[in-house]
Amino acid sequence: MNRVVITGAGTINALGQTVPDTLQAMREGRCGISALEFRDVERLAIRIGGQVKGYEPEAVFNRQQLSLYDRFTQFTLLAAREAMAQSGLCFEGELAHRSGVVLGNSGGGLTTQDENYRAVYEEGKNRVHPFVVPKLMNNAAASHVSMEFNLKGPSFTVATACASSNHAMGQAFQMIRSGMCRAMITGGSESMLCFGGVKAWEGLRVMSKDACRPFSATRNGMVQGEGAGIFVFEDYEHARARGADILCEVLGFAMTSDAADIVMPSKQGAARAISGALADGRIDKDRVGYINAHGTGTTANDKTECAAVADVFGTHADSLMISSTKSMHGHLIGGTGAVELLACIMALRDGVIAPTIGYEEPDPECALDVVPNEARDAQVDVVLTNAFAFGGLNAVLALGRV
Repeated sequence: MNRVVITGAGTINALGQTVPDTLQAMREGRCGISALEFRDVERLAIRIGGQVKGYEPEAVFNRQQLSLYDRFTQFTLLAAREAMAQSGLCFEGELAHRSGVVLGNSGGGLTTQDENYRAVYEEGKNRVHPFVVPKLMNNAAASHVSMEFNLKGPSFTVATACASSNHAMGQAFQMIRSGMCRAMITGGSESMLCFGGVKAWEGLRVMSKDACRPFSATRNGMVQGEGAGIFVFEDYEHARARGADILCEVLGFAMTSDAADIVMPSKQGAARAISGALADGRIDKDRVGYINAHGTGTTANDKTECAAVADVFGTHADSLMISSTKSMHGHLIGGTGAVELLACIMALRDGVIAPTIGYEEPDPECALDVVPNEARDAQVDVVLTNAFAFGGLNAVLALGRV
């Protein structure tokens, strides 16, 4: 069984368009959630989100590329370029054949769908662009990453709603650990912040109109975000031999299914995923110092997640730190676990725990140390990152300091 490490990271999200900018925003407890800006937003009841502002695609991609790249693909490629630049890897020869890309994405090219449904149904057009299908398909980002970086090994997309990124990164981890691959580009992306994307989520009645306040007694729902988080996972010996800067080690992974309800979370399913990640990494639970929570800001998720953590860790839960960065960048759905992994790397590398901002009032059902409102300096050796999705699909990764 090979050890697996992370040697590159990249992102674009509501907090920043690079990893350093994002981590600085997390340290400052800055909120990236603001008023949404797109066509017909005034027709929505929900008008806030973690939208990427100040991004000009025409400054990065040419016209031909933009005809093929939906917004979620653009975000993926930008983040992948940053991650690859940091890793210093070049995929050639045998390495190219033994490396691939696994990405998480839930909605595919929703902006492209939205624009083309409008063209056909609202504007009465009888034709759409011939590249609409390759632009909106869920695997578009993974395919373009494989082409840009010459990745000729396993390349595919995982779609498991809000757990998509964690499932994707877990698959990449297992492929390298087993010896099937030497390196993988992995993570996830999402861009659902268009009229149709937000209107659909409105129907669930789980959205907040003012802020995301995970674990606070005053919480009133989740807030959508958009963006991408992309990482280079690599065989430890391969990374060490080439003198790579290792960000952290991936220690364990587990995934479970609640097999219970399509939208309501299960404490038992979440607890089995957390316990499974610890068992997979052969990690004593007392070594875990921080958990990046799924922490959506909905009543059902937050109390269920806290109960699962308490069940798994027992008395150690009282000394654990657990925070939700969704309070800052919003819920990126299929891409959320990838952006949240940055907070885990920051905890391990820099000794800084990202806060849960917007916290106003304790909730007896969420009686854990949720690192309220301000980042905290703390040395931790092992961290977990949770993702619990609609459909009862759970995925938890364990990471450690090298």
